[in-house]
Amino acid sequence: MSAPDAPPGPAATSAIRLDDVRIAFPIKGQSTYEAVASTSFAVAESEFVSIVGPTGCGKSTLLNAVAGLVKPAGGRVSVLGRPLVGLCREAGYLFQQDAVMPWKTALDNVALGLEVAGRPRAEAEREARDWLTRVGLARFADRYPHQLSGGQRKRVGLAQVLIRHPKILLMDEPFGPLDAQTRQIMGTLLLDLWAADRKAVLFVTHDLEEAIALSDRVLIMSAGPNARIIGDHRIDLARPRDTADIRLDRRFHELHRAIWSELKAEVVKTYGEASA
Repeated sequence: MSAPDAPPGPAATSAIRLDDVRIAFPIKGQSTYEAVASTSFAVAESEFVSIVGPTGCGKSTLLNAVAGLVKPAGGRVSVLGRPLVGLCREAGYLFQQDAVMPWKTALDNVALGLEVAGRPRAEAEREARDWLTRVGLARFADRYPHQLSGGQRKRVGLAQVLIRHPKILLMDEPFGPLDAQTRQIMGTLLLDLWAADRKAVLFVTHDLEEAIALSDRVLIMSAGPNARIIGDHRIDLARPRDTADIRLDRRFHELHRAIWSELKAEVVKTYGEASA
């Protein structure tokens, strides 16, 4: 088992840093549920880090703590060298479920974030068209969400997040609802867009192959309750990557075997508890 990397020295050296973060929830008629035990890790600027772990172990909860949507019971979350207080305004968050508004076109959905921020409509629309072109949807600007495929709606979602130029990206199983082929296409598109400015990314997924194909590091989370980071694997695959082609690389399979050997034990624990 590989021990998690210790967080780097000063918080300012990391885009995202967790120091002894603990997350607990009150349960009616019981004491608190300790979802995440004392957990520390860091994501460097320009680094793409994925978290994998058994279902229900708290991966999304940890991501929500970085977003400021969940307040830790202990420890500290820092973003860009500053302790996080309230919502993380520097983050762009792509959820598993579509965040598009069904009554707006693809163009209007993408432009909305800039308009809310006070940008003139013409300027927001111009930038939205540019982002739709980048995600391969230039011809679909006037389509409504129900007229788009699942993969196309995810492209709109990517454009919605990236048009606001967030300083970090938080992604919670964003491609989970898609079929395997579309997930690979979306993964390659994400890497192509990310390569332009390499923001720090914290990506949660249940798919180990996806995590390896995308990431610079893969963190393994233990089964809950009291889940924690138990493994930290550096992914030494060359970039740029095609997320389909990289799966044929021998080193990819070596990494998969090594990480799965640790992850499998935690997954088995989860199924054992569920059947008990």
